[in-house]
Amino acid sequence: MKRILFLVAIVLIAACAPKKFNEKWLTKEAPHTFKARFETTQGNFDIVARRAWSPKGVDRLYQLIKYGYYKDIAIFRVVPNFVAQFGIHNDSLTNVSWRKGIDDEPVLVKNDSMAISFARGGKRTRSNQIFINLKDNHRLDEIEYSGVKGFPVIAKVIAGQENILKFYDGYGDRLGRKQDSINKYGNDFLKRKFPKVDYIKKAYFIK
Repeated sequence: MKRILFLVAIVLIAACAPKKFNEKWLTKEAPHTFKARFETTQGNFDIVARRAWSPKGVDRLYQLIKYGYYKDIAIFRVVPNFVAQFGIHNDSLTNVSWRKGIDDEPVLVKNDSMAISFARGGKRTRSNQIFINLKDNHRLDEIEYSGVKGFPVIAKVIAGQENILKFYDGYGDRLGRKQDSINKYGNDFLKRKFPKVDYIKKAYFIK
């Protein structure tokens, strides 16, 4: 009897626990436009996204925000006068689940200062990592490599730019070359080895 009650309790806990990932989330289409707020260790910043800029890219950003991906996300790569990049999840299973790449799209909006784009390293590699341009990076509109051209803009920062410029950039591009360790060991690795890294606390939609 005790064993039966124990198994029932496990089932109930599993049923009540929040889902970390559901494949159906990746089919959710974004509205034509939406705004969102990102709370960070340096203060908030707000964005606006427009689906016309990059439909598949904006859909993925919408999905990440809607289903609570942005919780304790390290802003691990901050290169002065270039970009601030984030998106590796502290939970390795969650991180892997969201790394399914989306279809490639053309660049329709320039990578101006405070424009946001997905990082990518080849065909269909836009997934869960995005970056904020810290200056006008128009060369990112045209650069060609590994069968793709440019970085399609998905959103723009409309408030809190001053907080973005406070993100710690003393590590430069060092952490851009340590993504394997970040993927494997998560925030524990960063907090032990690179304690000044800033973080996204959470993100949510605003009117």
